[in-house]
Amino acid sequence: MSTMMMLSVFATAAAGELFPPELVEFTPFEHNPVFQGTGPGHWDETIRERGWILRENGLYHLWYTGYRFPETNSKSLGYATSPDGIHWERYSGNPIYSEKWTEDMMIVKVDATYYMFAEGANDEAHMLTSTDRIHWVEKGPLHITKKNGDPIGPGPFGTPTAFYENETWYLFYERDDVAIWLATSKDLEVWTHVQDEPVLERGPGVYDQAMIALDQIVKYKGLYYAYYHGLVPNSNPQNWTTNIAVSSDLIHWTKYPRNPILDKDRSSGVLVEDGSPFRLYTMHPVVCLYLHHSPLGVRSSSAK
Repeated sequence: MSTMMMLSVFATAAAGELFPPELVEFTPFEHNPVFQGTGPGHWDETIRERGWILRENGLYHLWYTGYRFPETNSKSLGYATSPDGIHWERYSGNPIYSEKWTEDMMIVKVDATYYMFAEGANDEAHMLTSTDRIHWVEKGPLHITKKNGDPIGPGPFGTPTAFYENETWYLFYERDDVAIWLATSKDLEVWTHVQDEPVLERGPGVYDQAMIALDQIVKYKGLYYAYYHGLVPNSNPQNWTTNIAVSSDLIHWTKYPRNPILDKDRSSGVLVEDGSPFRLYTMHPVVCLYLHHSPLGVRSSSAK
């Protein structure tokens, strides 16, 4: 679909057609949070920023970043599993990765390999791979270039979010949380901008005027949906929000007119298929669950 056609379709479509209820309407689980730091004296005294949840063969898998107070440069990776996505068992060998600062991570599985994209020191993105979910191999920092092949300027490039389709990798990343850029790669070695301008920017709504970063790309019924977090300006305490935008080409995005989906410092959203068809988790500053409706055996606050 061309850009002009896409804009025409988006201009005439109702929000309900572009943003199906199962992607935007969620009720908090009555026993939130479902996962959090283990408290003083543990390596994961507290958790932070985006973690990741995958559901495979009926089992939920959670990866998270843990650290101790006072906060240091030590950000380690933990792993937990759950039969229902509510009651979690931490892996006995945690932390599973501590060799390099790893936080704000997400995972894409292609064939039998898990690809993890994460922030490292100085908010610089790096990649790790695994074939068993537990043992991870560091692959080094992501090499991002402008459209003409020149390297991007110095400075942070964080909150990496990858999407894989038709043998092409798409990488969304932010710089200082002011906007989101898109680069692509065929070999995971070099990432090249599709354009040197951002594809998603802050505002005009107050819910993402201060900062913005993308958490996940979901393809649903032929369209792409970006779950992202934003920050309300001058909010005290900081009010991070969870939001959504839609696109037909991964470049031109339309924000949901009823954003935010969630506010009050519930952010870093991850949508997970559970057969209902989806549930939504927020990962910061604790893991909370939100249900579109109650799956069998799970009661939400709207089903009392």
